[in-house]
Amino acid sequence: MFASLAVILVFAVFLLWAVPYFFQKPFVNTVNSSLGAQTYRARVQEILESGPIDLGGTVQTYQRARVQILEGEYHGLPMEIDYGLYRILPPGQILRPGDEVFVLIARRPDGVVEAFFVDFVRERALLLLLAIFVTAILLMSRWKGFRSLLSLAFSLLVIIYYIIPHILAGEDPLRVSLVGSGILLGVSLYLTYGWTWKTHASVLSMVLVLVITGGLAFVFVQVARLTGSGSEESLFLNQMSSVNINLRGLLLGGILIGALGVLDDLVTTQAAAVFELHHTDPSLGFRALFEKAMRIGQDHVAATVNTLVLAYAGSSLPLLLLFTLGSGNYGYFVNVEFVSEEIIRTLVGSLGLVAAVPLTTSIAVLAVLYRGRIPEDWRVLLGPEGEGHLH
Repeated sequence: MFASLAVILVFAVFLLWAVPYFFQKPFVNTVNSSLGAQTYRARVQEILESGPIDLGGTVQTYQRARVQILEGEYHGLPMEIDYGLYRILPPGQILRPGDEVFVLIARRPDGVVEAFFVDFVRERALLLLLAIFVTAILLMSRWKGFRSLLSLAFSLLVIIYYIIPHILAGEDPLRVSLVGSGILLGVSLYLTYGWTWKTHASVLSMVLVLVITGGLAFVFVQVARLTGSGSEESLFLNQMSSVNINLRGLLLGGILIGALGVLDDLVTTQAAAVFELHHTDPSLGFRALFEKAMRIGQDHVAATVNTLVLAYAGSSLPLLLLFTLGSGNYGYFVNVEFVSEEIIRTLVGSLGLVAAVPLTTSIAVLAVLYRGRIPEDWRVLLGPEGEGHLH
């Protein structure tokens, strides 16, 4: 009875507080010039000139190519671009007829229009990979995989059309991230796993773990005196935005959203393990079921924490190489703000994972063992135990 009332109370409070705020349209005062405003697609028609060039001791292939502009006010016009004349290129990256590229078109003070190579168009490769990804998910998980893709699309929509605009409107990033994470969490989990007791246990566990993670993040961001301005992107954001964005709140919100993605997997898997163990042996009591599920959770959290640390280390590998190359002092290195941000992000997220296992296990065990003791009307209201478990 307590579990059902707790779930309903959490949802009622959240709906009353978050939903009206979620649908408030923020006012975002954008800057006049947007990134990529003068960048256009073009197709390489012909290589006019090609040969070796020495850039500071690095010999590479220099090219001059004719391209046709494919969009915008210069659509259909042929222009010439230089490639490899001013910057060092990756090995083997040369222009070929038929390649699609992005070019920057600018007008000189004397009125002459020039085009400059910016980057390659990569959307075909990305779309191909996306198609392979969607096909693999559908083949493996079928209908549940389709629903997980819908929840993924919804998550992206919440981030792009809710979290980002509200933060740019000058609202508190932590509050925006909490509301957005709650909406994202509830809809995505129920869309993927259905209205079941297993999902209720996962959602309730996730809410509690997010509160713990957010509290830890808040405390250690304060203790470490982090300002949220450790990255260049944060500094550019304050320069380009017309409102004063709370960068410390933005850092806390980013930690919450990043933890949510990892916790989603761990919490739902742990809840599913409890329900499956119970159906394998319904005679298991609270302690036996808890201990068996905890052994599964301990292995899962060990692997997930390792994955989390390696993911952050991999993204920072160029920086680590650069620092080692310069014979830097690692005692100073770990105290630099943007490095400290990543350390705190990793450790707080890992502590959230550690807390998630016993919390989720306890809630799921209570739900699966004591579901039969509540009135029939409540059981019908809260749905079956899980997909395929209708009794």
